[in-house]
Order: sequence, then C-alpha cells, then structure tokens
Amino acid sequence: MDQIDIGPDKSLLLVDDDEPFLRRLAKAMEKRGFEVETADSVAAGRAIATARPPAFAVIDLRLGDGNGLDVVEVLRERRADARLVVLTGYGAIATAVAAVKIGATDYLSKPADANDITNALLATGDDMPPPPENPMSADRVRWEHIQRVYELCDRNVSETARRLNMHRRTLQRILAKRSPR
Repeated sequence: MDQIDIGPDKSLLLVDDDEPFLRRLAKAMEKRGFEVETADSVAAGRAIATARPPAFAVIDLRLGDGNGLDVVEVLRERRADARLVVLTGYGAIATAVAAVKIGATDYLSKPADANDITNALLATGDDMPPPPENPMSADRVRWEHIQRVYELCDRNVSETARRLNMHRRTLQRILAKRSPR
C-alpha cells in the first residue's frame, strides 16, 4: 500500500478491545503513513486523548470498561479539529449517530477494513467517501431500524413493539436473534 498524503500531523489513536483486530489495524495504518498509538479501554483512550490529543482517531463504540463515546468527548474537548471515526458492531447504529452528533466525523459498521477507515478519516467537507463495497442487506437495514427504535425506547420491549406496530412476542424473537448479514 502506498503512503497517502495525510498532512503534517500523522498522529492516530486506535481504541478497541479486540486485541487481534487492533494489532492488524495498527499495522495497516502504519503502512499508510500514520503514526499509530493504541488503547484497549476507555480509560487508556481517555488518558492518551488528554495527554497527546491525536489528529485522527478510530474508536470502537463498545469497550470492556464502558462506552467509546467518552473518548470521543474528551478528544473533542482537547482537539476540536481531530478527525474521529467510530466503529460499531451489534445493533448500535443509533448510538453511532449519537457519536456523530457529539463530534465524530463518521461511523462505520464492523467489520470495516483499513481502506474504509482511511477513506472515512481523510474525507473532507462535502467530499463523501465512496459507497461501501458490500452495503447492508434489506434484512440488515430492517434489523438496524428495529434496534434503533428499541434503543430510543430505553430498551423497553413493550413500548418498542407498540411504536413499531408489532406484536411484543414477535419483537422479542427478533431481538433474541443475531443480526443478519
């Protein structure tokens, strides 16, 4: 992979509690010219963001010791011009949207590869990154919508079922299943 024009400040903070993914991503981003620092928890991410706020950051939403949004907030306070990308798995698109509202530049669903992450980090202004190679299926979009409403209803199954005009038992079965691809 060729080095990309990142700019004068190449500092990149990666925060993820998936150790193998973190190592692979760090190596891939170093090959692209970033100066990578890694953290595997909210506490470590906040410490680095406070001491040495990077120009770029890729932060997992769900970490073992809390929510990645805490790192996003600290980084936004310490360095307003930082480019932040939030990674999300599960049914956390609604939370990822909240991340964008508090200052993340973009969010990507896991599994995201280094090219997708680099494109999201370096996209500027109205210059949107190219569409994903493998967009979500219709079943996945439906599932994400249900998850979003469920989160907005504070994880109340009865209220979510009422708002989606769906039987409560049907909703419980959907929520018990893993997300479709």
